[in-house]
Amino acid sequence: MQKIITGKVRDVYDLDGESLIIVTTDRISAFDVVLPTDIPGKGAALNQISNFWFGMTGDIVPNHLLSTQPEGFDSSRTVQVKKLKILPFEFIIRGYVFGNMWKAYQAGEPFCGQVIRGDYQQAQKLDAPILTPSTKATEGHDVYISMEELYGAVGRELGEKINGICLRLYERCCAHALARGIIIADTKLEFGLDGDGNLVLADEISTPDSSRFWDAAAYQVGTSPKSYDKQFVRDWLIARKLDGADPGPALPAEIVERTAALYQECLRKITA
Repeated sequence: MQKIITGKVRDVYDLDGESLIIVTTDRISAFDVVLPTDIPGKGAALNQISNFWFGMTGDIVPNHLLSTQPEGFDSSRTVQVKKLKILPFEFIIRGYVFGNMWKAYQAGEPFCGQVIRGDYQQAQKLDAPILTPSTKATEGHDVYISMEELYGAVGRELGEKINGICLRLYERCCAHALARGIIIADTKLEFGLDGDGNLVLADEISTPDSSRFWDAAAYQVGTSPKSYDKQFVRDWLIARKLDGADPGPALPAEIVERTAALYQECLRKITA
């Protein structure tokens, strides 16, 4: 079995030419930099959350899962999946004005070619969620693009299909999470095409690494909400002006412990 990808969090192996083994590690990244400190139990939590969502959303779009218990591997953090032709884009669905969108809104600038109209405060819910695609960079930072640029790359029919699927996935995951005290402010999805050209959901879905998860009980418009994701680590880096520093700094034990606890709490709430 040949290792073909060492990602920020996941290691990918070619199993038999038609399927892959994906191992979700305890690595953590922030601002596109992998930090040198692992978060114990993080990989298993991410894997199990994704598997839960894949099971809940299979009627919306097929996904890449072949087995959640591949023989000879740690099933808590490993899956066997279909080999796909991955589209070179990330599809970020945003339901709240936060992060880079908030910065653009404050500056009165379009975001991903879209003008955000309305009177919003930080972390306020949008009138309707929107898809904000980006390129997938193998090195450095991803680049946001407009929907028209996406259509130009993949074709309008496929682009509109992806847009509709993303919004349906976001709506379903948000409703489930909110009933369990978690707001999914935004989330990133990835897709690929199988050998017959069918669209397939890949990678992960609505995990604390691919999303901003907020504590619904503590949520307040105009603030940076308490998170169940790596925004906790991001805030620690920002406060020390280390956001984007490469190599990344080691995290102190307190940050590691509190972050690990958040991942486990998120797993319990989402999958209970």
